[in-house]
Amino acid sequence: MLNTAPNLPPEDPIPHPAEEAPLDAYSRAVAAVVDRVGPAVVRVQSAAEGRHRGGVGSGVIISGDGLVLTNSHVVGGTKRARLAFAEGGEAEAEVLGDDPDTDLALLRTGLPAGTPTARLGNSKALRRGQLVVAIGNPLGFESTVTTGVVSALGRSLRTRSGRLIDDVIQTDAALNPGNSGGPLVTTNGEVAGINTAMISGAQGICFAVASNTAVFAVGEIIRYGRVRRAHIGVAGQTVPLPRRVALALGAGPQAVRIGAVEPDGPAERAGLREGDVLLSLDGAQLTGTDDLIRLLDAERIGRATSVTILRDGKVERRELRPVERDRH
Repeated sequence: MLNTAPNLPPEDPIPHPAEEAPLDAYSRAVAAVVDRVGPAVVRVQSAAEGRHRGGVGSGVIISGDGLVLTNSHVVGGTKRARLAFAEGGEAEAEVLGDDPDTDLALLRTGLPAGTPTARLGNSKALRRGQLVVAIGNPLGFESTVTTGVVSALGRSLRTRSGRLIDDVIQTDAALNPGNSGGPLVTTNGEVAGINTAMISGAQGICFAVASNTAVFAVGEIIRYGRVRRAHIGVAGQTVPLPRRVALALGAGPQAVRIGAVEPDGPAERAGLREGDVLLSLDGAQLTGTDDLIRLLDAERIGRATSVTILRDGKVERRELRPVERDRH
């Protein structure tokens, strides 16, 4: 019998569900984050005022009473800024306070009814390789979304003013001018960091201030109008402790390695030096630079403070007196 069926071109193979699932899951996760957090992201524009040249960046609404987080370098030195909401409309915002040491600023504005807010998560729960999403307004392109992974944790980043920001998240999620102040979000929809900087000329090296640091800064600004903090004169980086060392010392899985010591600061006067690993402060374990930032609050200024360090495999204790960090 002759085959009378038409000679049709072969159909494209249908992807096997197991092959399609990973990409679908990735897309769904990113889309869900954008749907949830995107409406809480705003454009922040500050006018030239005093020594501040004015600028445009991003911000994220963190509470229903109109609190907005952004970068200090976007609004620092000004008293007011103008916000544009993702779902339309604009409003004036008051700068409640800014902190150049963490490159964070807190604004307050009136919110349109039903405006969504974002939640600050626990940055200590982040892991290298974890998927993150950056949302912002780079180069005037509003509500732009980029994705990447957490490349490293507990970095220290030197700002243009020469200050060091501790507890910084490194990511390869693409950032551009205008992303500053926008959120870095995990797949569960929580803000893990506030995007702050990119390295000019580099590819895939961008930074965000950890959300735990942001929680501390927000509390201080609400309470004092600025962040008052003690300072011991070190730049620190979160590092893992070998499991056998942690078990032997009764320490946590991570600690803080001193990367630089300020000349004639409290740490240098106490004999601390680069390479020392800080294990505890007045008996409180240091499992990351965010712990060090949190513990060095205003109440420790001028107070005798005990630090436990690991040096050349030996545990040593030193005493120092933190000073108030100079804002100038």
